[in-house]
Amino acid sequence: MDFADEITLTGVRAFGFHGVYADEKREGQEFVVDVVLQLSLRPAAESDDVADTVHYGELAERIVAHVEGDAVDLLETLAQRIADDVLADERVMLVTVTVHKPQAPITVPFADVSVTIRRGRA
Repeated sequence: MDFADEITLTGVRAFGFHGVYADEKREGQEFVVDVVLQLSLRPAAESDDVADTVHYGELAERIVAHVEGDAVDLLETLAQRIADDVLADERVMLVTVTVHKPQAPITVPFADVSVTIRRGRA
């Protein structure tokens, strides 16, 4: 199989209430999510049918639902929830999820903070 094939979706933005501090859970902030899915794209390439691949528009909507959904303390937990959702599609063999928190409550100047996890099938 062609598991080196990838679908990459970057910069999915959504507003959520994740964080350790009470003001983060009260005021919320924007989060940015990137995902890379590894799977065989051969069936879709051969059929030219969106049903034979992961629909990245629907994937983006599910990512936004996770960010806008139940608040968690850690980016790691949010990333895991997104990875679990992606891996529910048995065609996906490996997923990399990066959750960015560009307005994190850090007291020194910074451009971005993110957590990246990689999950695959056993």
